[in-house]
Amino acid sequence: MELHDVWFVLIAVLWIGYFFLEGFDFGVGILTKLLARDRVEKRVLINTIGPVWDGNEVWLLTAGGATFAAFPEWYATLFSGFYLPLLIILVCLIVRGVAFEYRAKRSEEHWQRNWETAIFWTSLIPAFLWGVAFGNIVRGVKIDRNFEYVGNFWDLLNVYSILGGLVTLTLFTFHGAVFVGLKTVGDIRERSRKLALKVGLATAVLALVFLIWTQIDSGDGASLAALIVAVVALVGALAMVNGGREGWAFILSGITIVAAVAMLFLSLFPDVMPSSLSADWSLTVTNASSSQYTLKIMTWCAVIATPIVLLYQSWTYWVFRKRIGTHHIAVDVSH
Repeated sequence: MELHDVWFVLIAVLWIGYFFLEGFDFGVGILTKLLARDRVEKRVLINTIGPVWDGNEVWLLTAGGATFAAFPEWYATLFSGFYLPLLIILVCLIVRGVAFEYRAKRSEEHWQRNWETAIFWTSLIPAFLWGVAFGNIVRGVKIDRNFEYVGNFWDLLNVYSILGGLVTLTLFTFHGAVFVGLKTVGDIRERSRKLALKVGLATAVLALVFLIWTQIDSGDGASLAALIVAVVALVGALAMVNGGREGWAFILSGITIVAAVAMLFLSLFPDVMPSSLSADWSLTVTNASSSQYTLKIMTWCAVIATPIVLLYQSWTYWVFRKRIGTHHIAVDVSH
């Protein structure tokens, strides 16, 4: 296996890690409107991800940086062609981070309510747009002989990509509901389980259509295996939620995300960004990659840095592993 193939796999792993971790972050943010009944419950939901949300976003930074260094042509075409949706995602992530930090800085109800509204929308919009973006990457976009995107914003809003956006939106919401059930006690835990079942059923329908469509268009044996794993894991997650086994449900909902995203990358390889105008103009792991010397240096950096990142992030989850409930929220910060 060539180094550019290795880095395609590593970038896929980074995106899988990001969607696995940030997926339930987005889901919890969305649930602040769908699940929480009052200010105290909203605080409980926010506190379930408070210690980890910023660490989860490190995976996105690493994935973007790795793409820039390992596949500069891919990075350039992607970020120029998808400039507006990626800018919207970036703005949402910035506002979302500010909302988490500033919400409790003042006790006025309107102040906290406005920041909570910001958390909801800046979780929902990226959850949808990431699916739209990856749907277009897999489906192919208008790339010319110079490897430049020559379409427009409206070309990105097609049936396949919008379906992909709905899949990520519902899947992340389901993942978040399962996470809330895992991290809370009391009535909110029971309601999160009931909501997870409803969202999970909608997710199953949308995901099945989207993944089968992907398999028919560009799949192979490996992607078919990933599709089967995703479907079985999602069904298993729903069964575990129904049985009140939140730990297993979370593992299986995570496996669903891992398998589904892996299927997209398996369907994509060896392209990194197919051209819908001509297969000869597609960006591949070969024509979009950096030099072998650059890839060698990056590989050594990854070997050294990756275990450190995994260790400190695992430690964070271990420290903040306990469940929380409304009785843990002090009165003076719940107004």
